[in-house]
Amino acid sequence: MQTYLADYIKDTAAGQEADAILRKCTHCGFCLANCPTYRLLGDELDSPRGRIYQIKQVLEGEAATESVQLHLDRCLTCRACETTCPSGVEYGRLADLGREIIEDQVPRPPTQRWLRGALRSVLPRPRLFATLLGMGRLARPLVPGVLRKKIRPRRQAPAWPAATAHQRFVLMLEGCVQPALEPPINPQTARILDGLGIGVKRTQEVACCGAIDQHLGAPDAAKTRIRGNIDAWWPHIEAGAEAIVVNASGCGAQVKDYGHLLADDPAYADKAARVTELAVDPVELLEQNAEQLAPAANAPKRIAFQTPCTLQHAQKLNGRVDKLLARIGFELTPVPDAHICCGSAGTYSVLQPKLAEQLRTQKLDNLSTGAPELIATANIGCLTHLDEASDVPVRHWLELIRAA
Repeated sequence: MQTYLADYIKDTAAGQEADAILRKCTHCGFCLANCPTYRLLGDELDSPRGRIYQIKQVLEGEAATESVQLHLDRCLTCRACETTCPSGVEYGRLADLGREIIEDQVPRPPTQRWLRGALRSVLPRPRLFATLLGMGRLARPLVPGVLRKKIRPRRQAPAWPAATAHQRFVLMLEGCVQPALEPPINPQTARILDGLGIGVKRTQEVACCGAIDQHLGAPDAAKTRIRGNIDAWWPHIEAGAEAIVVNASGCGAQVKDYGHLLADDPAYADKAARVTELAVDPVELLEQNAEQLAPAANAPKRIAFQTPCTLQHAQKLNGRVDKLLARIGFELTPVPDAHICCGSAGTYSVLQPKLAEQLRTQKLDNLSTGAPELIATANIGCLTHLDEASDVPVRHWLELIRAA
């Protein structure tokens, strides 16, 4: 694709990155069939190829419009298009760059500004989020409909493993909303690793990975969070932490991108690259120890695994959790169109609820094909989004296993 970027952007780092991405696109259209919004709406402007053209026009000097903003807002950034693209177009990165520029050029209505600002202010703060969630549970009938569905009943968490002087240890990103929404996931992860002789060093000053700011057009705020996380982790990395375990695949995709996001920061580039090297999804550790794992005591054996977009398209780990669960002793039921997004996509289910609900309905129909007893997944957003409307329980896959 030929490009003629406008003067205001062409000599900047963002402009040069966008230009390189745009020039890879060959207009082939292979991406269209894998795009959830194009499949729903049938509009070229709501496809990766259409959005690429719109971003290109803005970068070449055309004025951004509310229409362009809307079509980018409708994008889930699921990155299924990247998996199918024969030219290696980094669409997700281009979408973030486009959102950042258009956000500066097109003022949003007050209600949209308030909602997006509230999401960026509340979700990355675990204590504030937990407090508001608790209040929401008490006043659930009074909460607006879209948010009311997301107020989950309280679940009891297992105890964290007792502190043990393991020779091996890892760090864990506990996340910003996960501890309040699904308290069992983090301690269960630590219990499994403890049973394998791997200690978990908790760094509670690290909460949000920066993805919320990153995907809502606030990259500078995201970078501030990223630098803070690196500062908190660095002493433990120097002390010998062998990995940074991230059990929410959306957060994992973001942490694995730290090296790229801070590549131009002379003070943090090397540290960010090291964090990227250390970041792992739990399956990358546990598949090495499959013979030491077993189903949890009361775990259903017949399950459907929903592979989050961030696990299969961003982290490129498609199929690995499924294979591990099968090795441990679970029966995996078939899931048609497993590459299509469930509609959660971080804050998408709040900002684009109608499209998110349509995608969820399709996903649940596909997940139910083999009549599973339970749906397992690897991302807190997918879990809560699906569980709102599922007839069978939805749980994180780590809750289904134990160290034998």
